[in-house]
Amino acid sequence: MAVRSEAVGRGGRSSPVVSLRVQRAIGKVAGYATLALLCVVVGAPLFWMATGAFKTRPEITTFPPIWWPEMLRWTSWDDVRHAWVNFRNAWDSAPFARFYLNSAIITLIGMALEVINATMTAYALAFLSFRYKNLVFILILAALMVPAQVTVLPNYIFLGKTMPALGLPNWVNTYEGIIIPEAAVAYGTFLLRQAFLGLPREVIDAAKVDGAGHLRTLWDVVVPMSRPVLVTFALISMVAKWNDYLWPLIVTNEERMRPITVGIAKFFDNEGNTNWGVVMAGTVFVIAPLIVVYVWAQRHIIEGITAGATKG
Repeated sequence: MAVRSEAVGRGGRSSPVVSLRVQRAIGKVAGYATLALLCVVVGAPLFWMATGAFKTRPEITTFPPIWWPEMLRWTSWDDVRHAWVNFRNAWDSAPFARFYLNSAIITLIGMALEVINATMTAYALAFLSFRYKNLVFILILAALMVPAQVTVLPNYIFLGKTMPALGLPNWVNTYEGIIIPEAAVAYGTFLLRQAFLGLPREVIDAAKVDGAGHLRTLWDVVVPMSRPVLVTFALISMVAKWNDYLWPLIVTNEERMRPITVGIAKFFDNEGNTNWGVVMAGTVFVIAPLIVVYVWAQRHIIEGITAGATKG
């Protein structure tokens, strides 16, 4: 009777405790179901791409789709070696070593310039006092609303025609032409400025009292406390630079200068005879470095957040 009185209240209604437990259980089930659905939506295309790299063309075009390729049903060592044929064909069909080198140079230098420019600009907007500071910030916010595709033609004309007309080098088909026009980004400035404004002002003032200049304060105080957001922005910038396609395609006209995202377009056949297995293998070459770097950077992001949370 005592147990029943806890579970059932007046008029045979369930007690608030039992009702709250049911609501929590339903909420957990709904949350896990939504998470599982998101994992399927995000993971299914990646799984299809990864397995497609081991498929033949008929296996890729067959409907209903074949999720597990015949090449991965290994019965001998020869089957294991044959399974990587699409990767070998992809690597041999294009100068991937050169593509990787170009992408690495463009990504690392471009990311470094973006982080440096965004950090110094955000510091100025957060901690310095100068005329028209609010107007400058408004102009930076306005730049967020301008699509990157709008600037492609003006940048190309400036690099290919205006600069030579002024006696300057022609930057078309050069690393400078690919990197410099995209060396600054409004989003990074906005993101870092908001993060810098959230830092304890007392620490900044203490650094000034100790005689630290702006560069010393930025390097020894602001940057260490902002490491999580800096690593996050660097990761965002790196992914954007590595995956950039339109601007490198426009500003380069030689295969030796093109990054991997543009070079992989060699695998597409305009007449419809594309070997999709080779394309999938080439796509794996593109995203594999990003996955490795993200796994490495994720650890640093967590460490930075933990360190920032334990500082008094």
